[in-house]
Amino acid sequence: MALTYFKRFRMEIALDTLPEVPPLPSGFRFLAWNAEILKRHADVKFQSFRFEVDANVFPCLGDSEGCFRLMREISMRDGFIPAATWLIEHEDQATGNWRAVATVQGVRDREGNGSIQNLGVVPGFRGMGIGAILLLKALEGFKQQGMPRASLEVTSQNIGAIRLYERLGFRIASTVYKAVEMGAVQTTTQA
Repeated sequence: MALTYFKRFRMEIALDTLPEVPPLPSGFRFLAWNAEILKRHADVKFQSFRFEVDANVFPCLGDSEGCFRLMREISMRDGFIPAATWLIEHEDQATGNWRAVATVQGVRDREGNGSIQNLGVVPGFRGMGIGAILLLKALEGFKQQGMPRASLEVTSQNIGAIRLYERLGFRIASTVYKAVEMGAVQTTTQA
């Protein structure tokens, strides 16, 4: 089977000069990590990535059960950092019900630095600034754990995310290529 290579950037940031985490807009709130909300993280991850290029790069992101398995694996790692793992919820004004709309997970890498695993915002809630606030909240969690730096990887085609990360202070440290079997690549449509 033929392989397709996706170009990805490894981006890094020093945690010593982070800005304070700004407040969320009205009608949004943070929900700290606990094992009972694992499925909610997985559901938001699926809603955030299923129609994006990253579902081709990592096919599990395009599958609800795959997102659940991935979230479970992340949360069971030795280096899992609950203080860098958050949901953002939004309150439906008509019903008063809260719905999870953004997720981030963090782990400690082999060098003892923070590593963002996935940052996802559900379509319909993008462009409101909650992704930037959520990322800063995760970075604050790494800093509280005494980590000097943090990193993440982003697919080079995800220009909006790259701009966000650069605006917050991340810099491209290296370029990596992710090989994916062509049979695993699915055609996606932007939502």
